[in-house]
Formats: sequence, C-alpha cells, structure tokens
Amino acid sequence: MRKKSTLTLSRRLAKPRGQQMLVTAVFLFLPMTLLLVFTYIPFAKMFQFSMYEMRYIGKRVFVGLQNYAEVFQRPELFHSLTLSVYYLLASFFQLGIALLFASILSFKLRGGNVFKGIIFFPYLVSGIAIGFIFKFFFTRGFVLDSLLTFLGFSQDSLPYWLRTPVVNNTVLAATSVWRYAGQNMVLFIGAIMSVDSELYEAADIDGANAWSRFRYIILPSIKTIVVLNMILSISGSISAFEPPYVITNGTFGTGTYFVVMNSMAHEKQKVGLAAAMAIVLMALIVLITTFQKVFTLVFLEEDKNGLTFSQRRKAKKRAVQKGGAPR
Repeated sequence: MRKKSTLTLSRRLAKPRGQQMLVTAVFLFLPMTLLLVFTYIPFAKMFQFSMYEMRYIGKRVFVGLQNYAEVFQRPELFHSLTLSVYYLLASFFQLGIALLFASILSFKLRGGNVFKGIIFFPYLVSGIAIGFIFKFFFTRGFVLDSLLTFLGFSQDSLPYWLRTPVVNNTVLAATSVWRYAGQNMVLFIGAIMSVDSELYEAADIDGANAWSRFRYIILPSIKTIVVLNMILSISGSISAFEPPYVITNGTFGTGTYFVVMNSMAHEKQKVGLAAAMAIVLMALIVLITTFQKVFTLVFLEEDKNGLTFSQRRKAKKRAVQKGGAPR
C-alpha cells in the first residue's frame, strides 16, 4: 500500500503541475523558515512575556492583562503616547514639503539634480549622527544661540531649546522632518515621472497653469504613493526613537513611546511591561493602517467610471430620492 502511494506521489511530481508545486515549495522553504524563526516565534514569546511581571533573569509572576492596563494608567507611559501628536503633525508638514519639492524637481530644471541630492542627503546619514549634530546645534550657547546672538538677540532672552517641553518637542519633530523629507520626495518624484507625458502636453494646449496640472493630473495619478507615504510617516511618528534618545535622552518631557519602552526594558528591567507596550504599539499601527486603507477605499479608489465608493453611494441616494433606478 505504501509502495503504491509512493508511486502515485512520484507520478504527480513528474507532471508539470507537480514540478511547479515542488519548485515553489523548495523556494519558499528558506524564507518561510526565516520568517517563522525570526518573526512569528519571537512575537509569540513577546506576547507571552507581556502576561508576566518579570526581569531578564529571575522569577516570573503571571499577572494576565495587568501590564496592558498599566500602559494606559501610568502617567509617564500615557504622556509618551501623547507626544506622538508632535511627530504626527510634523509628518503631514513633511509630506507637504516633499510633495512640493517633488512637483518642482520632477521636470527639467537647471541644477535640479543637485537640489535632489541636497534634499535627499540627510536620509543617508545615520540617525545617531544626526542626533549628535542637532544636540550641539541646539545646546545652550552653541551654534543656534551664537547665530541668533550675531543677529542681535541677547542670549539671556533666548529660551533653553532642549529644556522647555513645548519648544524641545517641536525641535525634535522638526529634526525628523529634516531627515525624512528627502525620502518622501524621492518616492513622489518616481511616481510623478511615471505619469503619461501626453497628459501634460494636453494640459499645456488647454492653457492649464501649474496648479491645475498638479491638482487634476499629478495628484490623482500618484494617490497610491501619497497613501503609502502617509502610512510610513504616521507609523514612524508613533515609533520615533533616535532624535529624543540621542539629543535629550528622553529628559525634560521628550520621552517618546519608544524611548520609555527602551528604558522600561533595559534600565528598569520591567520586561513584561515593555513587552505589553510593544504589543500596544503594534495594535495602534495596525489600527491606523486599517483606517487609512478604509479611507482610501471609500474616498480615493475609483471604479471604471471614475467614481469613488462615496460618490457612488451619493449618486444612488439621489437616484432613489428622485424615484429613478440607481445606476
């Protein structure tokens, strides 16, 4: 019986369909193994750790969902979540700047490649290095204060840029804008340059100005990249780490969620609480991404008639109110 089943399996593998399945399984084995070992198993262990009060070494006490409740009850943890608003607002400003430069530099412009390189260069620099650059730039009595003093300001009238909570969080968010705007710009440029050039020629013949070309040609054509950049920017704003960690070390009210989570895990050795914070962060990112996808499907995705889901619903509603059959 076993010999017969073996022969049947050999015959199936000898067929083109069987060979295709065999090749697919062989090529999928290594990446699926790596994904399982380095992603899914560690995630399962992290979820398990989030149910315990534990250190890296020592006794573990099962506490259930207590760590998750503590994430929202401890003032410093909840405050670190609210700091994401600074980076969230900065991410939209960052996208606006990137889209502006991309719309200009996508077309023939003298020195355009030089400007592209200058704007994209900060993204190539290590985040730690950028942190140290801005740390010395904003430190009391250093670069920024020297420049403002040269312009006539009194140093005593200048604020402590890294000690005042409203100022320092704005400064740190601006640092992220400076670093990542170039990355968004490159993605936008790639999308804009893929737009059919005949559309621009037709717009020029009709006498369309630059704003009309942007509104009716460029923006509708790159909606997918805009949504992708929004997802990346918003996810990054929630998980900001390098600027506050290097520039202020999370002091003076600048400790973002990632900085506080790092402190809980490695300095205070509250591994279970840090694991719960990581799970909550992942859940927030999933919720935001899902919301953006739903928003895209409802308001941006168009059918073959060029209508979005919300526009089709309004059209059907108007047709019903008029007593006609909806199209």
